[in-house]
Order: sequence, then structure tokens, then C-alpha cells
Amino acid sequence: MTRSARRTRRTLQVAGAGAAALLALSACSSSGSDSGSADSGSSASSASSSPELSGTVTVFAAASLKESFTTLGKEFEKDHPGTEVTFNFGGSDTLAASITSGAPADVFAAASAKTMKIVTDAGDASGTPATFVRNQLEIATLPGNPDKIASLKDLTKSGLKVVLCDKTVPCGAAAQTALEASGLKLTPVSYEQDVKSALTKVELKEADAAVVYRTDVQAAGDKVEGVDFPESAEAVNDYPIALLKDAPNADAAQAFITLVKSAEGQKVLAEAGFMKP
Repeated sequence: MTRSARRTRRTLQVAGAGAAALLALSACSSSGSDSGSADSGSSASSASSSPELSGTVTVFAAASLKESFTTLGKEFEKDHPGTEVTFNFGGSDTLAASITSGAPADVFAAASAKTMKIVTDAGDASGTPATFVRNQLEIATLPGNPDKIASLKDLTKSGLKVVLCDKTVPCGAAAQTALEASGLKLTPVSYEQDVKSALTKVELKEADAAVVYRTDVQAAGDKVEGVDFPESAEAVNDYPIALLKDAPNADAAQAFITLVKSAEGQKVLAEAGFMKP
């Protein structure tokens, strides 16, 4: 073989080895790129399925939910750093009127289906409201029950100062149902705009008794004494909750509703005295 032929053969061998190396590098690069794309896609999918929540969630809720919802609000903020839950507690009818008048809110939790219907009929709820708890009435008396109140009929005693919730408020409507079921007529010294206001009258000793929810009696501790009465079974209230149509923070609002309906949320509500739906 001539020198020229040997040189040509050597050149071809080197070129072939270089080409093989380039192909190997290309394959590795392609494999790495595909892997990266898969990881990136997986991360994006995970992020989209569990969006990070932030901002304020505004909840309009019945006054009787104050203690339990405040607890759940703190839990929600702990589970979702960067969020804040603010509450507007009050009579369900007043809250419903505010919502239908355009008050900005994300969630509405009412103490009756009737007051929730005000919002749904106005087209201000997103989807169908869900009942998450139930509540039952109880008589709240002064500590030690000095007037020896043992029944709903005892509230009609002459000289006894009794407070009821306004008839337009769920606790007031339930009290009227219970009174009608027992055939009793009762003229209170005042009608209050929400259940907490009625209970406060007894706590301040401005009234001898009030018909409120058992959850409120429990929350008051030793400030009052509770008396059960059988007619309360005729006036149990369902509590519905709904995401509002124009919720400023819909994602976080839905997450709060999910917490309320979860096992953890139901435990907090049960401990406050609420019944399962």
C-alpha cells in the first residue's frame, strides 16, 4: 500500500469515529431534553391541579356560626399561607339583603334554607347551596335557672322577661314554629336582630330567658344555663353554604367551603354543638 493510500484510509477512520461520537452526544442530549420536558410537564400539571391560594376570602355567615367559623378561618389561614379569612356575622336575612344589594363577598353560610333562597332567587349564588349542618333551639336562662324554667310553657309566666329573635331571622322563625306546635302564645320584651343579641340580653341580666340555639348556649359557657324542650324537634334548622356568583376570590372561597364540609370542619362544628345534616 502506498503512503497516499494509507493516509486516505486513516482519514476515513478518524472521520467515522467522529461521526459516531456526534451521534452518541446527540442521542444523550435528546434523551435529556425529553426527560426535562416530562419533568416540566409533570410539575406544571401538579401546579395546575393544586393552585397556590392567596388573598382575602370574605365570608358572610349566620351569627350562630361565629365561634366555629372563626376557628375554621384560623385553620384555613394556617393551611394556606398568604390567605386571610374575614367574616361578617349577623342575622341571615340581613346578610342576604346585603349580598343581593351588591355587597362584595365570596361565601354565604345561612341559618336557614329560606334565607339562602333570597340569594339564589336573585341569581347571586354559584351552583347549588349545600346543607353542611343543622341546629336546634334551646332556652337560655340566667345561671342557676332561678325562675325554675323547665318547659316552653314556663316562658309564658306572668312577669317573666323573655327575649326572642325577630320573626324574620331563622332563630326567630324557628321559635315561632315551636310555639305554634305547642299551641302557645308569647309576647317577648324585645325581638332581636340575631341570635347573639338575644343571648346577650340574658348574659347582661336584662332578660330572664331567651329562645336561642343550643350552640349559642354552649358557647356562652357558665354565663347562662340551657333548658331543652321537646317542641324544638319541630323546628330544626338546616344550614346551607354557597359560593357566590361574583366572588372576588373564587378559588380560595371554594377551598374554604371544602374545609367546612370536610371531616376536619365537621369535627369543629360538632364540638360546637351542631348536628350532622
